[in-house]
Amino acid sequence: MKIHVNTGGPVATNGYLIVDEATGVAAMVDAPHSTVAPLLNIAVHQHYQITQLLLTHGHWDHLADHQVVTDSYPQADVLIHRLDEPKLIRPISLLMALPFVIPSRKATGYLEDGQRLHVGQLEFEVLFTPGHSPGHVVLYCPAEGLLLAGDLLFAGSIGRTDLPDSNPRDMAASLARILKLPDETEVRSGHGPPTTIGAERRTNPWLEHL
Repeated sequence: MKIHVNTGGPVATNGYLIVDEATGVAAMVDAPHSTVAPLLNIAVHQHYQITQLLLTHGHWDHLADHQVVTDSYPQADVLIHRLDEPKLIRPISLLMALPFVIPSRKATGYLEDGQRLHVGQLEFEVLFTPGHSPGHVVLYCPAEGLLLAGDLLFAGSIGRTDLPDSNPRDMAASLARILKLPDETEVRSGHGPPTTIGAERRTNPWLEHL
């Protein structure tokens, strides 16, 4: 596996290009505003074939560039949990005025708890982790010890639960679920640097009550 990351947009959101080097098949994970173009350039120059855009949730900062991805790779499936698809259909910010317009679209398929996704020979399990948003999911690759955590867990913090569509009780249950993963699991979040499950279990003050 090879992971490329680029960070951008008004709230410094991470977008990821996940590549199975054995086959050249790749997936984009989230599509922040003005962020995916460099990742698409890598895919073009390395002859990767992007087959999926996987959206961890429907907040605008994670999907603003969805059309940039599908303009370059029209065959790529755009997948999101069905509870967050309304945000993809009507992509707006409830907290700030955006200086750009996000195109509306429907998903081509849905991410569901326990679903197995393949990026080439890489297998990811979809874990339903609501709380930050109703349809938030994370993507776990046991073979690579990798968790693509979206806005569930950050280095030293967790996703917000004071948003109009957030639920603190669901968030606590979702965090407790992923803290059962092995300590060495690498966590790649929607914002901020990489971390591990073990490091967050030991040092993250937001997890003490769990």
